[in-house]
Amino acid sequence: MFGKTFQRRYALTEQGVRNVKKGALWTVVTNLVVMGGTGILYLLMTRFMTTLTDGAALPNAWAVMGMTLAFLLLSFLTHLEQYRATYGLVYGEVKATRLGLAERLRKLPLGYFGRRDLADLTETIMGDVNRMEHVWSHCLGYLYGAYVSTAIIAVMLLVYDWRLAIATLWGVPAAFALLFGSRRVARRNSEALKASAVTVSDGIQEALENIREIRATNQEARYLDGLNAKIDAHERVNIHGELVTGLFVNGASVIMRLGVATTILAGAQSILSGRIGFMLLFMFLLIITRIYAPFDQSLALIAEMFMSQVSAGRIMEIEDTPAATGSEDFRPAGHDIVFKNVGFAYDNEQVLKGVSFTAREGEVTALVGPSGSGKSTCARLAARLWDASEGSIEVGGVDISTVEPEALLTDYAMVFQDVMLFDDTVMENIRLGRRGATDDEVLEAARAANCDEFVSRLPQGYATAIGENGVKLSGGERQRISIARALLKDAPIVLLDEATASLDVESETKVQGALSRLLRGKTVLVIAHRMRTVQAADRIVVLKDGRVAEEGSPKELMAKPDGIFRHMAELQGASANWSL
Repeated sequence: MFGKTFQRRYALTEQGVRNVKKGALWTVVTNLVVMGGTGILYLLMTRFMTTLTDGAALPNAWAVMGMTLAFLLLSFLTHLEQYRATYGLVYGEVKATRLGLAERLRKLPLGYFGRRDLADLTETIMGDVNRMEHVWSHCLGYLYGAYVSTAIIAVMLLVYDWRLAIATLWGVPAAFALLFGSRRVARRNSEALKASAVTVSDGIQEALENIREIRATNQEARYLDGLNAKIDAHERVNIHGELVTGLFVNGASVIMRLGVATTILAGAQSILSGRIGFMLLFMFLLIITRIYAPFDQSLALIAEMFMSQVSAGRIMEIEDTPAATGSEDFRPAGHDIVFKNVGFAYDNEQVLKGVSFTAREGEVTALVGPSGSGKSTCARLAARLWDASEGSIEVGGVDISTVEPEALLTDYAMVFQDVMLFDDTVMENIRLGRRGATDDEVLEAARAANCDEFVSRLPQGYATAIGENGVKLSGGERQRISIARALLKDAPIVLLDEATASLDVESETKVQGALSRLLRGKTVLVIAHRMRTVQAADRIVVLKDGRVAEEGSPKELMAKPDGIFRHMAELQGASANWSL
């Protein structure tokens, strides 16, 4: 019952499966204790009836009071343990699931995130886990516990009178048969609801990220109308899903409750025929009031359990995605980066085709070429942010596809065109380059990256919080923090992807001077569109259409009359004289 299929169906951890077992066990115990209270009431009523009909002595009041107090204490303790085994343990499961998803996402290759948008992933980590939390805490333990306790009680009732037992219990399997028959409908509704929720989240996120562009183009009214339409569509899907679910749940509840009527009819007929006495029918009627109780909550939530299969599937999709794994022992013989006939496809589109070149240790190797030629892809492949589809990439003779990414990246410092900063101080954002670095070391890296100029204007200097992704800073200021972070790490391999793209000419000159001093002796891979920024490179690799078109020193490439690099340099030289 609680095997691997069950674990995957409800996206549970191994501890979560144990928690469900424990919750189901205590639900069984609690249901049987409550049913035992019904048995005590039946025995007392039988004794009173005997007193009225045969003149027998009434039960001792102290004994009745003691029995009642003992039952109440036992009921309290079992309900308390049931609560701890369901709600209490589930909160830990939610924490473990979210941390597990975050850990899994941390290990996935970057290409995975290119196929999933942030709103969708956020909906999985927050919305889907929330839905599963409700199923874990409110449904699974109660439902499976109710199955077992009802089966035990059913056997006991069959022993007393199988005819009345069937009249009492037939509604339970009939009700669940109706609900289980609605699983496909519930799943379709859940998929539609999830898709509409992601659409709304996408629309809200898009509006927040592009608010300046929306205002600048005077599109507020049109965009808000579109967002309202998405929200209205989500509301309609939600109402439709709840209506259909309500029809099935209430229909199942009505069918189950018909067991009361059939018990009365069958019991009355049995009494009239003299087969049973009134007290046996009274016992069955008492049991009916309790035997359906465990299913009251489950019936209301079992449809949600079916709908949760979509959320569980989305969670397991992340868990099932192959992670970038490898050896944690990374001991390269030097830090030459060697591309050997590397190919890479993105969404079935071939980006790189048979790329081979070497970025040598102690040299600056520049990747240049037209937009879309594969320069940034090479940089990301070199750091194993993506894995090559064909060929191999080696660092110091070690194939990086065999190295665990975290172990590999200890030897890398990276500055990419898209800068990511945290809602923290300038100092702490730079310190991310090397945790444990002293303030003096952080300030030295900041000065080398020309950060002092703008930090001196901030209210608290380096202690100023810069907002989410550095929203309080300009693009050039954010990029200088990213460069300072890379300089602080002082790794033997440095990847610079358009590292000076957002800097003005003066700042770019200062940062390039700092880079040339601080990156001496390292393996440096630089990507730039400005030809003048790579004139000091030791080697230039020119990419075109995903292939290596030219390779050599800047002087050698400029000497080629019809060379691509020379053509690009001449075009940029001509555009420098253009003016309004």
